[in-house]
Amino acid sequence: MIRFILNDTLVESDAPEGTVMLDIIRYHQQLKGTKIGCREGDCGACTVLVGELSNDRVEYKSMTSCLLALANVQGRHVVTVEGLCMDKLSPVQQAMVDESGTQCGFCTPGFVVSLSGCCLSRTPTTEELAVRAVDGNICRCTGYKSIERAAASTARQLAGKDTADPIGWSVENGFLPAHFKGIEERLRAVAAATEPSGDPRAITVAGGTDLYVQKHDSMHHNPVRSVARDATLQGIRVEGGRCIIGGAATAADLMNSPDLKKLFPELEQHLLLISSTPIRNMGTVAGNFVNASPIGDLTAMFIALDSTITLSTHAIPGQARNDRAIKLKDLYKGYKQLDKSPDEIVASVSFNAPTKNTRFHFEKVSKRTHLDIASVNTAIRLEMDGDTIREAHVSAGGVAPIPRYLSNTAAFLTGKPIDASTIREAVAVMNAEIAPISDARGTSDYKRLLLRQLFFAHFLELFPEHFTLNELVGTPSHNRFGDQA
Repeated sequence: MIRFILNDTLVESDAPEGTVMLDIIRYHQQLKGTKIGCREGDCGACTVLVGELSNDRVEYKSMTSCLLALANVQGRHVVTVEGLCMDKLSPVQQAMVDESGTQCGFCTPGFVVSLSGCCLSRTPTTEELAVRAVDGNICRCTGYKSIERAAASTARQLAGKDTADPIGWSVENGFLPAHFKGIEERLRAVAAATEPSGDPRAITVAGGTDLYVQKHDSMHHNPVRSVARDATLQGIRVEGGRCIIGGAATAADLMNSPDLKKLFPELEQHLLLISSTPIRNMGTVAGNFVNASPIGDLTAMFIALDSTITLSTHAIPGQARNDRAIKLKDLYKGYKQLDKSPDEIVASVSFNAPTKNTRFHFEKVSKRTHLDIASVNTAIRLEMDGDTIREAHVSAGGVAPIPRYLSNTAAFLTGKPIDASTIREAVAVMNAEIAPISDARGTSDYKRLLLRQLFFAHFLELFPEHFTLNELVGTPSHNRFGDQA
């Protein structure tokens, strides 16, 4: 039995734990404001807010209910657009009306839910953050300028928000219904209930953002074992010169980690290229790894960091814990083939913390800048000794059947000085160890061109004082991506 609060109502559900919340909301609870769109987490029509007790307070995140397992809402507060309704329009809803942000209206509930998440955030709401809040919502008929204006209007009205008590302030100022004030106390009682134990034969689920896209029907009808909130799989810490990240840490956890922000100043900009806010709130590091996509963005990053993963059977009921460590780059043996037994999960990933001599950079090209799968992605980590590369690690996605660690390129760079000729010669080595294919994301030749240009971009971003683009590329009339200027 899964117990959670849906808007203002305690729900006890005996549906299969793998049932997605979109179906629970619409067909079990008959709340039709949450719309069915893509069922792949791309359109945002089914967006809900999910509140969870954390450090003795409720923290809310937007999530796509089409990919959210019932098992993952045990003891949580799920908010649909109906749960935001009062006797008059909220300022968020009114902003959408005033700025003509709705036309057919199908996508509007998702936008309203996402924007209302700003009311619950303990971060001051800027216009940039308000627009970012709807980066997982797609509108097909209105046009985004009117919606961006509504987001900007919302941000202005939230300028005086009490970030120490955003719920109380938002209720008092008419942004949220009164029942939000009592949710924290009610969640304490619900969260105290026993977590679902799961079936030993069940499918292990963390965020589910890949599994539910690939295996929706089987996931829906099978028992699942949720590890998304397993405390032993959480956390981000730096100790003994190593950065250690739990396998169930989400992309949003990476983005919000003070430790990682300090170590990687550009991390937020890199992670904003990955998926959308609701998916970053759900998708886990381990899930990205074991999905084994040749273009996994987090996978490319962590391969370039020369990461080690710990595989564990500790989450299997009745089974003794057995851990082993391997390099992430060695996990992939062929297309969707892993050096991992079915009863193992990725418990953690770790890598040497960067120092003042470390340079790290990530690049990605996709048809859309945001909320899109990469055509090609790549990351690089360099350990410098003055102007000499003491150690190099390079990854590339979209150019092989697996996420590729470019070992020959890394070996070539090691011991070389940072200059244009070194980098141009490294491109020839790189071309010899990739094998892209032509598909919907581009021809093989195009992908080779992309990787070359992104490889150049690494060095232009990391060492702008050493050379210009023209000096690096060797041609005077090409822009960053190789097109004629």
